[in-house]
Amino acid sequence: QVQLIESGGGLVQAGGSLRLSCAASGRTFSMYAMGWFRQAPGKEREFVSAITWNGGNTAYADSVKGRFTISRDNAKNTVYLQMNSLKPEDTAVYHCASDRVNRGWGLHRSRNEYDYWGQGTQVTVSS
Repeated sequence: QVQLIESGGGLVQAGGSLRLSCAASGRTFSMYAMGWFRQAPGKEREFVSAITWNGGNTAYADSVKGRFTISRDNAKNTVYLQMNSLKPEDTAVYHCASDRVNRGWGLHRSRNEYDYWGQGTQVTVSS
């Protein structure tokens, strides 16, 4: 059974930082690209960032480029999202997800390309 468990969310003032973690189990984590998505109240779940299975390539939504950094530690089966210079519009529930393809090289921005999801962690940025 594949499990993805996010942590690290919280309440932070605008301009602050948070580091999200996503711990994976039940799958050979190191063989799959991983993604971060977020969903604000009343909005669709949107792509934030993705990283290839070996950590060699990354992708970001334009709204977070230059502020967020995705990384992974395959020895710890964990993917991270370092979020700096946070803005109130970053407020959302953040979900990690595992790509469908074993050792694929795509950095997918569509939710349909991911088959396992975590429950999410709330990030609230106050102005």
